[in-house]
Amino acid sequence: MQKLVFLTGAGISAESGITTFRDSGGLWEKYPVMKVASIEGYEADPSLVIQFYNERRRQLAGVQPNDAHHLVAALEDRYEVTVVTQNVDDLHERTGSSHIIHLHGELMKATSTYRPNDPEQVVTLPSHDADIKMGDRARDGSQLRPFIVWFGEAVPMIEPAADAVQQADILVIIGTSLNVYPAAGLIHYARPGCRIFLIDPKPANVAESLGVHIIAKGASEGMKELCELLK
Repeated sequence: MQKLVFLTGAGISAESGITTFRDSGGLWEKYPVMKVASIEGYEADPSLVIQFYNERRRQLAGVQPNDAHHLVAALEDRYEVTVVTQNVDDLHERTGSSHIIHLHGELMKATSTYRPNDPEQVVTLPSHDADIKMGDRARDGSQLRPFIVWFGEAVPMIEPAADAVQQADILVIIGTSLNVYPAAGLIHYARPGCRIFLIDPKPANVAESLGVHIIAKGASEGMKELCELLK
């Protein structure tokens, strides 16, 4: 069975109504990025950061996966599929994708302030009461914090993601600007002969030498075209 790897970004979740960070009207226009998405911001004002991600969780509870998420999951019938996502939502999980690598953490989980990448400290938040409160404690006694990789922190899942891309027969990039590193560098791990597709209505500049097949459409319409091309 061929190995099919997806690299997904904000564009796939935007169709479900998830507010993106970088686009016009995005979250970065409302919240200074370094105040809510950096380790320095968290150390300066943990209450503000925790509240920001509580709001993101409430928004997530009110949206549903879209056709693109469902079509990605459905391809597991024909391929060995790995989803490498820059998104912190759980929309891929909700459609049944079974092998997901979250590069930037998971919104529906919390972890230790002291040891954020220790698996023993990570907990899944209950969907009916997903807010983190000041005073909520991790197993090691520290304040619970969002299980999110912030600016200034290491990206521990980048190596498993690179390994997956290196083994891919087909690499599909959906809804990402390819501007955020180290995730943007993953395309360069594709081996010779790997078929590469980029689905985005405003496709990023990618090296012609990589032979990328551009599908200049939104995530759902682009996935429909991809499925036809893969038949």
